[in-house]
Amino acid sequence: MIVGAQWGDEGKGKIIDVLAERAAVVARYQGGSNAGHTVLVGNEEFKFRLLPSGVLNEDALCVLGNGVVIEPEVLCGELDALQARGRTGAGLRISGNAHLVMPWHRLLDGARELRLGDLRIGTTRRGIGPAYADKVARTGIRVQDLLDEKILRAKVSTALDIENDVLEHVHGLERLDPATTADEVLAFAPRLRPYVADTSLLIARALDRHELVLCEGAQGTLLDVDHGTYPFVTSSNPIAGGACVGLGIGPTRISAVIGVAKAYLTRVGEGPFPSEAEPAAAEALRTAGGEFGTVTGRPRRCGWLDAVALRFAARVNGLTELVVTKLDVLSMLDEIPVCTAYRLADGTVTRDFPAHQSDFHHASPVLEVTQGWRRAIDDVRNADDLPPQARAYLELIEREVGVPVTLVGVGQRRDQILALPGTESAVGVVAL
Repeated sequence: MIVGAQWGDEGKGKIIDVLAERAAVVARYQGGSNAGHTVLVGNEEFKFRLLPSGVLNEDALCVLGNGVVIEPEVLCGELDALQARGRTGAGLRISGNAHLVMPWHRLLDGARELRLGDLRIGTTRRGIGPAYADKVARTGIRVQDLLDEKILRAKVSTALDIENDVLEHVHGLERLDPATTADEVLAFAPRLRPYVADTSLLIARALDRHELVLCEGAQGTLLDVDHGTYPFVTSSNPIAGGACVGLGIGPTRISAVIGVAKAYLTRVGEGPFPSEAEPAAAEALRTAGGEFGTVTGRPRRCGWLDAVALRFAARVNGLTELVVTKLDVLSMLDEIPVCTAYRLADGTVTRDFPAHQSDFHHASPVLEVTQGWRRAIDDVRNADDLPPQARAYLELIEREVGVPVTLVGVGQRRDQILALPGTESAVGVVAL
């Protein structure tokens, strides 16, 4: 399993793309088109919102599991764009149990954010939260409903009996016509029908053949709806346990959980951020790291590596190894702060992630300053050739988190992911 160990945007897509070369199946288990993965292959850049990052491996089966919420227009658009660039996407399989993001979900998402005002969560307004809410309320519309026009029309009509009143009387928006709305969604059915499958069964059969299956999460640990910095979270479970539910596989079949973390820290949207850098330093990190959202283009808030949060991620995910990306971004710094503990409002210092929201909201960072290396490392192709200060920084992360760092990224391309000497990734990466 590949999981984000921070607030998302850690570079999971690039890591999954590299490891997918060895995988029979790459399966995404949660999230929707609010997620964004950027993958650079040679001089080609690919940006995905719904498609699994492993879709560039034409030999792999690429699964959108039942835990994903799918916006048909976005998915069809991504498939068209991929095929226009000479990639077939033929390995895509979509769970019939995955839920659809319907037109009213996007309208409700945006309207609710506006009503919240200063208490807004900072969603991408893609309709993800309302789609998951309908799923839990057992009123959602699933991919398999696209394959039965009568059922879909009946479900759209039933849903809009309620949602139209909310749109009109609560938010002052126009009512949606059930027939027109159903027509719009059904237009995507012929395009998606060939990809619909029992994905849980496909994954189980691959595992029975002892093939490598990569489970891909969107967002990150600190955005998990149960274990993240609630309420400033996503609406699903990005942590490793979410893969079992979102793909229909048992926990005993998990052999490794690989966490991906940037060498510094970013977050998008509202919410507390103890290790957030001062404006000038944050802007320098943002510029050097290109920290703007793949989906929204929003500038990301930037700060220093938070070892407290990483220890938490290691615990709730059961991380077996850690991949550190964007180490090259720190090359401009003489000194690099690392948050190793929190000071709470009552003056208590803790190395553990606070269990209560109010403690986290008022936490301030206890920083350990390490020496920078002040030289470009994007041309390094062997981890032994990293500057001593860079290697010491990685060793500090290992020591603080208690999880071995097996891979490190020094740039965007595949050949800029280095295997650390003396380590071996669970997927057998010892040389890239």
